[in-house]
Amino acid sequence: MSALASVQFQPGWFEVLQSPFMRNALVGGSLVAVAAGLLGYFVITRQNAFAAHALAHIGFPGATGAILIGAPVTLGLAVFCLGGGLLIGLLGRRVADREMATGTILALATALGVLFASLASANASTTTSVLFGNLLAISGDQLVVFAVFTAAVVLTLAVLARPLLFASVDPAVAEARGVPVRALGLAFVVLLALTITMAVQVVGTLLLFALVVTPSATALRLTARPGLVAAIAVGLALTSVWGGLVLSTMVNLPPSFFIVAVAVLAWVVVLALPRRGVRRAADPPAVDHHHPSDLHGREGTLTG
Repeated sequence: MSALASVQFQPGWFEVLQSPFMRNALVGGSLVAVAAGLLGYFVITRQNAFAAHALAHIGFPGATGAILIGAPVTLGLAVFCLGGGLLIGLLGRRVADREMATGTILALATALGVLFASLASANASTTTSVLFGNLLAISGDQLVVFAVFTAAVVLTLAVLARPLLFASVDPAVAEARGVPVRALGLAFVVLLALTITMAVQVVGTLLLFALVVTPSATALRLTARPGLVAAIAVGLALTSVWGGLVLSTMVNLPPSFFIVAVAVLAWVVVLALPRRGVRRAADPPAVDHHHPSDLHGREGTLTG
């Protein structure tokens, strides 16, 4: 109770918001929110929520290993997230196979993370930041990396969104139509790994869902149109980051909790609203596979 009593409103919070480290936090968090919001719909549609959660933990030994050898944490996260994502994509073509591959790789990565964290015990605060995020410690160099990663996600999705959506909703029909389903799956896990590399540094390994899954899950309660889902998810993710930073500054507490709290609050509010015939992403409209015109019409609807 005494700890709670020490939490007080900070009179100079607005001046703190204008400081350089806070500007870095706002820019970095915004870049992550854009990438996470755009990818979230595909994570849910492709039933990759477990993989997204696992990739954050797979990145943990990369981060702790980087701490151990004195390399940048972002580099360690990126190497392990990308490597883990590619292994999951190559070993798990079907959902069941993917989950078994994900679980096995996750177990090995967690064991390595424990080993590296124990060896790097002198840097316990940095390890804690990997687990729970430290948005306020984002540096200018990290912002450059975040900008490159976010640009890669946005530009790649601009090119691949239509076939990726088709392959996500109905992979069997997409493959029959000549869509490179396997290659698109690998491209997706690479984009997801880049996004998770950034998101871990904002909300941490343990709170990752708040940016990668929750905004899109909230948006899907409101509409089934992919383009609109992505727009709403990006808006909710940005609101969570900005609102979380402001609230944390007002009471001088870590922003990760408030970012997650805002995202979850939006989800709870929308969850309480009646669903007016909105389909789930996993329930695409019925298609007559014998009529190509119906398939093309459906594809156009999905990308609208």
